[in-house]
Amino acid sequence: MDTQRKKQVMHLAWLLCILYIVSYLTRNNFSAIISEMESAMNVPKSLLSLSLTASMISYGAGQILSGYISDRVSPKLLIIASLIATSVMNILIPLFPNPYAMLVIWCINGLAQSFMWPPMVKIMLSCFSAKEYGDAMGVVAWGSSLGTIAIYLISPIIISLLSWKFVFLFAALAGVVMTLFWCKLCPRTDIQKRVVTKNIDSSTVTAPSKAPYLLLGTIMLAICAQGMLRDGVTTWMPSFIKESFSLSNEISILTGVALPIFAIISIRIAQMIYRKIPNPLTASTGLFCLSALASLILSLFPDKNPAISITLSAIVTGCMHGINIMLICMIPNFFEKNGKESLYSGMLNSCTYVGSATFTYGIAMLTETKSWSFVILIWAVIAAVGAVLCAVAIKPFYKKYINKS
Repeated sequence: MDTQRKKQVMHLAWLLCILYIVSYLTRNNFSAIISEMESAMNVPKSLLSLSLTASMISYGAGQILSGYISDRVSPKLLIIASLIATSVMNILIPLFPNPYAMLVIWCINGLAQSFMWPPMVKIMLSCFSAKEYGDAMGVVAWGSSLGTIAIYLISPIIISLLSWKFVFLFAALAGVVMTLFWCKLCPRTDIQKRVVTKNIDSSTVTAPSKAPYLLLGTIMLAICAQGMLRDGVTTWMPSFIKESFSLSNEISILTGVALPIFAIISIRIAQMIYRKIPNPLTASTGLFCLSALASLILSLFPDKNPAISITLSAIVTGCMHGINIMLICMIPNFFEKNGKESLYSGMLNSCTYVGSATFTYGIAMLTETKSWSFVILIWAVIAAVGAVLCAVAIKPFYKKYINKS
């Protein structure tokens, strides 16, 4: 790759990374400050978590619709519509501080947000070669971690100076600014076409629609497990720390910064494994095993030391982010030949939010009747199941997609 082309690839990759950061600012702000909202509004966490559950369900369902439409409509326009809609929803939340109104608003926000990721994948597959796609995806994936760091750093400051309502107004402002930048800087994806770097006979590449249902189903179940742990643990870790060590809401929220730091490390580790062994199921198996071990240790000593509890929780979510880039970001790269890469990207990503919606609400319900030690033990079980699912799929995936190409 010449220097000029490399600069073009990195410029677009960083633009998409910033877009992903804004996506997290306008979607994960609710979960980041839910402990503060619970105190300020004097409502139970299970009632507030209904908004998160509804958002995840609409986001997951919208991923499939978004993937289908992204293969037929300009991805640039879809992202513009998504940014405008999510900015409006973030403005409405502080105007209607009622848990039932929030449920409707955040459900709409989840649907609006679902029209970001599949179009982003479509843009990358249209503009990048296979190797460029892999390199760029590593940069884009940082957006989720950087966005999480930003919301967990900024939220306590805004809350201490103003109130939780201004966290949503800040996110809305970020969405408006990003819309303007996106309109100006996003390339026309119909000009540049994907360059396949390998000399592959298209007759040897099997379309994903013909993939064994058992293999695809196994991967989708593993993605569900990843979603349960990634979003379930991220959402409720500040509450876990607050209740276990009697810390203030602002300090508890601030502890969430540790999670994306470990996520960045995990993503780099996953990429290193993937370069050596280009099977996304292999790296995912190892990360699930590490997550299971960290969860098991934490379940034995949940309230002994806040630094240890935060570190082990961060390892769990960090591993899930590494698995996310393997199973959701890299696997669509194997499916690009049939022209439905956005659909499959959306379909796989939707599985994350099936798990997220189930477990985010499930943790809220469990912690009202069970101890945190019991809940964390369930984390270990879910991680172990995910490891088994990925391990079983390693060989079939290699034979069907990697060995043939």
